[in-house]
Amino acid sequence: MVVSFRLYNTISGTVEPFVPLHPGRVGMYTCGPTVHDRAHIGNLRTYLAEDLLRRQLEAHGLQVTQVMNITDVDDKIITKATAAQLSLAEFTQPHLDAFLRDLDLLGVEAAAFHPRATEYIPQMITLIQRLIESGHAYVSEGSVYFRLSSFPDYGRLSHLDIEGLVAGASGRIDADEYESKEAVRDFVLWKKGQPGEVASWTSPFGWGRPGWHIECSAMSMDKLGESFDLHCGGVDNKFPHHENEIAQSEAATGKVFVKYWFHPEHLVVAGGKMAKSLGNFVTLSALMERGHDPLAVRYLLLTGAHYRRRLQFQEEWLTAAEKDVERLSNFWRRCHQGLTLTLPSESAGDPLVAAAQRAQGLFEAALDDDLNLPDGIAAIFDLLRDGNRLLDLGQAGGGGCEAALQVLRAVDSRLGVIERRAAVEDHLTEAETELLEGRAQARRDRDFARSDLLRDQLLELGIQVEDTKDGSRWHRL
Repeated sequence: MVVSFRLYNTISGTVEPFVPLHPGRVGMYTCGPTVHDRAHIGNLRTYLAEDLLRRQLEAHGLQVTQVMNITDVDDKIITKATAAQLSLAEFTQPHLDAFLRDLDLLGVEAAAFHPRATEYIPQMITLIQRLIESGHAYVSEGSVYFRLSSFPDYGRLSHLDIEGLVAGASGRIDADEYESKEAVRDFVLWKKGQPGEVASWTSPFGWGRPGWHIECSAMSMDKLGESFDLHCGGVDNKFPHHENEIAQSEAATGKVFVKYWFHPEHLVVAGGKMAKSLGNFVTLSALMERGHDPLAVRYLLLTGAHYRRRLQFQEEWLTAAEKDVERLSNFWRRCHQGLTLTLPSESAGDPLVAAAQRAQGLFEAALDDDLNLPDGIAAIFDLLRDGNRLLDLGQAGGGGCEAALQVLRAVDSRLGVIERRAAVEDHLTEAETELLEGRAQARRDRDFARSDLLRDQLLELGIQVEDTKDGSRWHRL
């Protein structure tokens, strides 16, 4: 199967043709949440970009097996669970439930597997033992560290000079509390248990718990094999987390760990990245409480900027996003209503068919060029403008409406907002449909008195009709 899709690969620093390791199928690993708090929309932007990537691969007929891990043990979780006098499971489950609920509200397709770190301790121990036996790791005072000097290719993902790397640069408590290392840059694979902690496991190295990085290597390789196609995560994960994953995985197996690396950029507020540590974050539930539709949040985070560019978030932009989603769903409904339209003369063809074909070509070309959804959606709004004008003038028929609907279905297989928004609206009754079609005909006949009368009748039924430069649209009050 030849796939025309091209994707930016972090490890090569170039946009490359996407060629799966195995024809017709893709193994995709997503660094999932660390469930000690509620995800903010900056986190969710990354998961939405990964959802767009998966949908694009599926649009090319590829079977995608996606694995999204759940980090349910790390220092922050242990600290908070201990303070709350809860077990790890009791503390993390509400945060995991909230995260999965957010993904569902945003229309993110569910992963095939959600392995939890606490369920994969034996696999992590086995992987650490392989590294010790091959000389890539060593035990020191009950903890185990990866010997960075044993892996000369370290740094090729983040394109950093190994001499300038600093332990603990992720901002997560990682190795700084464990000072029994051979070299400052060595990172922890297994942490010696501390008195009073709620989580520890027995191992050949003593009581303790896994380091953050080893978790993802063990879970991804267990589900997808020692080499797989695609590894995703926010740009923050690139160093040191993904860099460390490559080192420990390839040192253990002697194989290339991952072929393509995918890193969406930050959501920013007032020039700085959205982060809990900076106190400048907002959650999906908070936006919903203020009256915003999660589909508008999805639309803005996907189309506001290319995934490899930072997106400046301003809440007022959600109002514009909501209007865009409404315009798309209104055109969707209008095309459904126009499927029975006939043109006065079929000899010249339906101009809406040509407009739809042109828009779909531009949209697919943009998505095939490293998921350029902002450019792709611009072509679709050109179709809306042309399509509404043609329908207003009575120059589009059922064939054009069907062609436009085919395009909208293809768009929505990636965008994921049009059908969901249209489904929220109650279905039109036969009488309501007749009134809307009669009003559209009256406007085409320039019988504005009858048009106004029908608009008032629709308003009495709870349907408000607006006439815009892009044509007429309606919504229920």
